[in-house]
Amino acid sequence: MDNQTRTELEAAAFRRLVQHLRERSDVQNIDLMNLAGFCRNCLSRWYQEAAEARGLAMTKDEAREIIYGMPYEEWRARHQTEAGADKLAAFERNRPRDH
Repeated sequence: MDNQTRTELEAAAFRRLVQHLRERSDVQNIDLMNLAGFCRNCLSRWYQEAAEARGLAMTKDEAREIIYGMPYEEWRARHQTEAGADKLAAFERNRPRDH
């Protein structure tokens, strides 16, 4: 497989992942972090870092809107629920140390 095709396939898979996360707003970020070690905010940070590595200025809010499909505060108001003590404890035990 050539590099251009690989890049196109990776981009398509990434777009599908983002779409899936937008459709599954019932899945909370803390659940993603506890199960997979990353969440929508991680994806937006990685997106922002990739943009900056290419010399493109991008704010955290701009990157989050790309991943969430709306401003982050709007997504939180619509979809985020309060995390229970058990989820918070699991997050503290398992979270990557760069969060």
